[in-house]
Amino acid sequence: MSGEVECTTGSADWAHGIRGCLIWGIPIAILLISPGMGTHYLAIVWPGLLTFMGVTCLLNARQCGRIHCYFTGPFFLVLAGVALLYGVGWLALGAKGWSTLSAALLIGSVALCCVPEWILGRYRSSSNSS
Repeated sequence: MSGEVECTTGSADWAHGIRGCLIWGIPIAILLISPGMGTHYLAIVWPGLLTFMGVTCLLNARQCGRIHCYFTGPFFLVLAGVALLYGVGWLALGAKGWSTLSAALLIGSVALCCVPEWILGRYRSSSNSS
């Protein structure tokens, strides 16, 4: 249970406090302003930022057991792959593909950040603590 206590203070949880704002806030801000930048820019920026966010979520889940990170990490990585495939023209999402990806990112992020922690709690219990 010591891992859980450490995270509830915010010292190990990267999704908490100013560290969380920087780690996820900056990529989210870039994603929000990116639609006006052109499709070539989106095809590079979206996969890169979503991969960064996904890997960081998975590392945070491993470090402190933050529940939503177990769900959002893979979600961001899958969405990064979809954005890459759409960006290079290998996946047809229609003329409004970036809008579709934006909606998926918004809805999926909110749902996967809130619902798992509402059901399972904020942190995974450490059942194999020494």
